[in-house]
Amino acid sequence: MKKTVALIFGGKSAEHEVSLRSAKNVADALDKDSFTPVLIGISKEGSWYRFADMSVFTKATKIVDNALPEGAEPVALISLKGKPVLYSLKDQSQSQVDVAFPILHGTMGEDGTIQGLFKMVQLPFVGCGVWSSAAGMDKEIMKRLLADAKIPNARYVLLTPDQQYSYADITAKLGSPFFIKPANAGSSVGVHKIKSADDFAVKLKDAFQFDTKVLAEEFIQGRELECSVMGHNHAPQASLPGEIIPQHEFYSYEAKYIDDNGALLKIPAELSKETTEKLQALAKKTFQVMGCDGLTRVDFFLKSNGDLYINEINTIPGFTKISMYPKMWEATGVSYKDLISRLIQLGFEKHAAEQKLKTSYLD
Repeated sequence: MKKTVALIFGGKSAEHEVSLRSAKNVADALDKDSFTPVLIGISKEGSWYRFADMSVFTKATKIVDNALPEGAEPVALISLKGKPVLYSLKDQSQSQVDVAFPILHGTMGEDGTIQGLFKMVQLPFVGCGVWSSAAGMDKEIMKRLLADAKIPNARYVLLTPDQQYSYADITAKLGSPFFIKPANAGSSVGVHKIKSADDFAVKLKDAFQFDTKVLAEEFIQGRELECSVMGHNHAPQASLPGEIIPQHEFYSYEAKYIDDNGALLKIPAELSKETTEKLQALAKKTFQVMGCDGLTRVDFFLKSNGDLYINEINTIPGFTKISMYPKMWEATGVSYKDLISRLIQLGFEKHAAEQKLKTSYLD
């Protein structure tokens, strides 16, 4: 029997538009013989809408309340008699949903918030849970966990509005140049390479537009590599790695999504067998240390001496046509269609395991 999959996209995030492009690709690749898609767009204001068909992706590049595509139906995800239900705010009708596939990059989607809602209404979902999503989104917390597990990553200084360091303080600790980035953001939003005190003052103000804490991070000269990980936390699998060769000064938002020639992608990356295996092992270890489940992309720097450093993890990586996560699995032998089906199945398996846990002491 076909399962109903709620593809949830958009959201209150600086990566809203990227999310719509990812969602279209996932919807296109979904095995329609096994799954029935339900398209749920969350507006930039946070409202939920159901769309009847794929035309939403051609009619809109973003979902906003005051300029909705035709046919947008306001809905809510609720629990009714212990079962997850999509409730229409238009006509009070109810419809079944079997599993959620969140394609919400960045805040209010990748940070554990929507995962908490899924758990509250007892809806199986694709990807990492509440804790690992939140920890993976917050780069400061991620770094603390990696450091505790002795997984190498770049040195950093935490900047907050009430306790900021001067440019001289930071260069004394990290050297020059260095990067600044919002602790909770993705797709290189608010990320800047800093080379001077004047540059630092201007770019720090921009970074604080996206989060209340910002990381100053040392610049690591090296190749930019990525690895896709899939599976349950106790038994993850790693793809062949890929390499990003930015044609901009670094892999910025513009290089990723605006400039078609912003970066060269090499999949698989040209690495020795030893380095490939070392990278895959470190990707799986990072996945496990961060408590991940379902899927995660792990990003690396490879220095000329062979040392690997974790840059960051992404618990809802991009699924656009040029996104590395599905491309690396394709190079490993897993088609886009099979990848989506496997990720959904992992969501069902995780939910089934959690349902066996007791939630009452006296019963």
